[in-house]
Amino acid sequence: MSSRPSSGIIDGRRPDRTTLLAFSATVLIGGLNFMLVKLSNSELPPLYGAAVRFSAAALVFFGIALVKKMPMPRGRALIGSMVYGLLNFGLGYALLYFALTRLQVGTTSVIMALVPLLTLILAVLNGQEQFTWRGVLGGMLALAGIATLSLRSLGDQAPGLYMFAAFVAACSAAESSVVVKGFPRAHPVTTNGIGMAVASMLLFATSVGFGEPWLLPQARSTWLVLAWLVIVGSVGLFGLFVFVIKRWTASASVYALTLMPVIAVITGSLFADEPITLEIVGGGMLVILGVYIGALSSRKPPVQPAIKAA
Repeated sequence: MSSRPSSGIIDGRRPDRTTLLAFSATVLIGGLNFMLVKLSNSELPPLYGAAVRFSAAALVFFGIALVKKMPMPRGRALIGSMVYGLLNFGLGYALLYFALTRLQVGTTSVIMALVPLLTLILAVLNGQEQFTWRGVLGGMLALAGIATLSLRSLGDQAPGLYMFAAFVAACSAAESSVVVKGFPRAHPVTTNGIGMAVASMLLFATSVGFGEPWLLPQARSTWLVLAWLVIVGSVGLFGLFVFVIKRWTASASVYALTLMPVIAVITGSLFADEPITLEIVGGGMLVILGVYIGALSSRKPPVQPAIKAA
């Protein structure tokens, strides 16, 4: 017996209002996270800080599941949650935090903007979506917009190892989006709880391997940043992200990663007195146009794999 998951797509073309609201919240929270992760890294070693963040967030997810009496995924759904966590929170964030120790946020954003195109390719290869030139055009426009936003950052020379680490992180994020959609459905709370718990073990082990010191934050601001990253930046962000993926196509959902740098630029202008330049205006317009063409304009109904009922 098989069934198709509820997609939240109206007439196979556009997502419903709830999905769009969740998508917008994902963009806003993720955009703020760029600045807050930098603040966390100023006192805590990057891999250790990521491990603390996701292990604490996993406990919150498990607590929610316990209170709500949510069943834990089993069988293939459990495997999917673990693989999703290892790819996204484990390998992806280990490499991303490592890359951010030497790369500028703008440079890293340009590389991460490849995720929609990488996801589209992987989703097509896995038979989840049909290849469309609209998706490719949208992704390229969005990438051009992020590159325009980050022209000054791209002028700095960065070690090839860190650039490669950021690219592999983008590949991991893209594959995790496809993986979670290809396995039997599980509630976003339990999916993220299991995924973050498994990933935190990998991050702690990697932190030990690199000889990072494990210490408690001394500054009150660091505690506040960690609290945001755990409650809002992890529990809220990734719960919403998996919710959107389940109701939209994988390649469209990850356009949130393309819009997040735009939010970071806006918050920098409002709270750090960073000037809004022609690069910011032009890049923002390209990003918005790319997201519209690739994710929000009319699309052919995506290929949805049959999912066995649990």
